[in-house]
Amino acid sequence: MKFLALCFLLFTYSAFAKVVLIDPGHGGEEVGAIGHLDPKRSRKVYEKDLSLRLSKKIKEELSKHTSAYLTRSIDRLVTLPERAELADLVKADLFLSIHFNSSTNARSHGFELYYLDNNSNVAANKVERAENLNLQGEELIVNQILVDLVVQQTVVHSRQLASLVHEKVKPVIKKYKIDDRGVKPGLFYVLALSKRPGLLVEAGFVSNPNELKKVNEEKYLNELARSISAGVIAFINAQK
Repeated sequence: MKFLALCFLLFTYSAFAKVVLIDPGHGGEEVGAIGHLDPKRSRKVYEKDLSLRLSKKIKEELSKHTSAYLTRSIDRLVTLPERAELADLVKADLFLSIHFNSSTNARSHGFELYYLDNNSNVAANKVERAENLNLQGEELIVNQILVDLVVQQTVVHSRQLASLVHEKVKPVIKKYKIDDRGVKPGLFYVLALSKRPGLLVEAGFVSNPNELKKVNEEKYLNELARSISAGVIAFINAQK
């Protein structure tokens, strides 16, 4: 029954996207990636906090042009099913999942965008495993089937959305000397469960001390939020 319910809950995409749901990654006890602002590693920065800060700024910018909502506005954990339910509740047309990256290699750096597709590549595997970590058993199998169905409905619009956002973001990350890692396909269940065209943002590596200092700055977050929002609005206008 659970599988059938998911199959029939697939979203029918509207030609005029108006409502955007912004999803700050992690939250509550799920802190996400952890960065350190000092050599002694005493000043920690949590991905969950950075994601929320950036998401709030994106919402503020988007709200000037269209309807925008957050899956969370405070530090709390929102499960994957709850995020999907919120997308239905607000009748979202687009879904943005906001994250910051991490690596065991402290020299890894850069900004990248993902859209939901089955054609996963080697570069995405680490991130995909991290984002899908809590899924197991029947839930994992159901979601793997759901991905195929959602991709068929959303991949064209999701790829276009990611491309337009990328074009707007490029000048900002170039200004801050953050490497452009491009637009990639990825298997993220948070995007599949939203059942909407969407993208997942990895806005920089908190595991890289130099990059962490940049992405932790309000000025960078403000400019990045404006550029991401501009890309989303460009996509919405292109659908009219």
